[in-house]
Amino acid sequence: MDVHVRDLRYFVAVAEELSFTRAAGDRLFISQPALSKQIRQLEISLRTTLFERDRRTVALTVAGKALLPHARQMIEQWDVARRAVADAAATQEMTLTVGFQTSIGRGLIPAVTATMEKLLPGWRFLFRQISWADPTTGLASDEVDVAVAWLPVPASGDFSWKVVTAEDRWVALPTGHRLAQRHAVPFAELADEPFIALPPAAGALREFWLANDHRRAPARIAATAETADEAFEAVASGLGVVLLSAGNAEIYKREDVVCRPVTGLSPSELAVVWRTGDHRKAVRVFTDACCLCAASATTP
Repeated sequence: MDVHVRDLRYFVAVAEELSFTRAAGDRLFISQPALSKQIRQLEISLRTTLFERDRRTVALTVAGKALLPHARQMIEQWDVARRAVADAAATQEMTLTVGFQTSIGRGLIPAVTATMEKLLPGWRFLFRQISWADPTTGLASDEVDVAVAWLPVPASGDFSWKVVTAEDRWVALPTGHRLAQRHAVPFAELADEPFIALPPAAGALREFWLANDHRRAPARIAATAETADEAFEAVASGLGVVLLSAGNAEIYKREDVVCRPVTGLSPSELAVVWRTGDHRKAVRVFTDACCLCAASATTP
């Protein structure tokens, strides 16, 4: 039975973290049971045990230590090959695929498009919406070339970014909510509200939009949503409230949801994100154009 590169990726993550919990949540963005199942399948395929496990520790077996350098090499070779094919296809088609999770708006894309037409004539954009369950906005899977995404992104060193704009955090409330008539809402008054959360796989991004770093106790989760539209539907139905950026409060305006500024929270940051080490001209032009256009929009 052939082994998939994905299985080797899972193995390396556990081997480097020596923890199924950290590997699943911090590196792979999958559930721990799913990770454990894949590692067991890999061990069955190789007819050997790769990890010694008990309730407190995880350690590589002799077989696991023998596999590790080869697994790293195979993953690296596959990533290089896959990226070379993707780069060649993008260059041949003169297409840059841009990932996003919430509407980009803010006049950014028309301005960037005009800049790209001057510097890279003939190139076009292809936009791909990525679920919040992927905190890399499609970059880790090579599904996109570059992304416009909310920080934080995974701090693995695999991704680089430049902040495009910083915006205050607001809250979306059902129209009949007790706080809907306020001009602004102190975060302390939201702390006990049920919240609509991003999926657990979103990791640090989920924590940010729950503002858990500003709480004495973790947020009370009423439901999860994988897209902005799902989140606003949940709010409109009265399931809970959700934090959002000031710009998105305008973009996603609807009659059955009221958005208000929240005081007592740090701002959100929208960034252009790319894979570290991706020095292609199209990626560089796009990232520079995003920052230049955003700066021009905020200059009086």
